[in-house]
Amino acid sequence: MSGLSDAIRDEPSLPRSNGELVFDAPWQSRAFSVAVTLADSGLCAWEDFRARLIEEIGAWERDHGPEAEGWDYYACWLAALERLLTERGLVSAQELTAAECRIAHEQAHEHDHDHRHGHAHPH
Repeated sequence: MSGLSDAIRDEPSLPRSNGELVFDAPWQSRAFSVAVTLADSGLCAWEDFRARLIEEIGAWERDHGPEAEGWDYYACWLAALERLLTERGLVSAQELTAAECRIAHEQAHEHDHDHRHGHAHPH
């Protein structure tokens, strides 16, 4: 097993259940995978991402308090990932905004479609 895999496996802050990583939504596992892939590919050191994640968690706690409702570990993960991507010039802020808008539109369409028809199916 690589050093990176060991670092991720041993990362104490990752949400787990019975030792397995826990994702509440598909986007969380995708954001996790992007960060791991960046590190595995050598585009960004794992410690660079981890430092930004720690900063994002600290900022959330300063702004909201450690016991406030609305805490979402993977929202901090995503913010750290987006920051790292833009700082490294791998993605522009405009590209991130465009992707966020596209995803929001797709999710709204899926919700409208589900609501109108009472079920979901691919188009």
